[in-house]
Parts: sequence; C-alpha cells; structure tokens
Amino acid sequence: MSSTEQKQQSLTPEQIPFTSPQLMSRYITDTGKILPRKYTGMSAKQQRKVTSKIKSARNMLTMQ
Repeated sequence: MSSTEQKQQSLTPEQIPFTSPQLMSRYITDTGKILPRKYTGMSAKQQRKVTSKIKSARNMLTMQ
C-alpha cells in the first residue's frame, strides 16, 4: 500500500457526529428510546457517549 492511499475506517460509536441522525438511528428504537447496552453491545463508556450525543441531538431538534 502506498503512502497516498488511506484506509476507509468506519466511525466508532462515540465518533458519530450528533448532526447525522441516520447514523445514530441504529442506537434508538422506532419510538425514539435509546437502546440499552444489552442490545447495542457497546461498552459502558461508549454507551454514555452515544447517549449524550443522542440527547444533544434531541435538544438541537435534529432527531425526532
């Protein structure tokens, strides 16, 4: 692999920007509730960060 080529890496849950509701929709139910760790399979640290991002997205009205 040459130095000019870069690998395409997927975002970790805590790196998802709160302005993209399409990416965050996998962590909420159809009714808008945040899925627990039991279903998402994330660590506690990741779950806290995702939860805070979802809540800030709700406050900014980007996610309904």
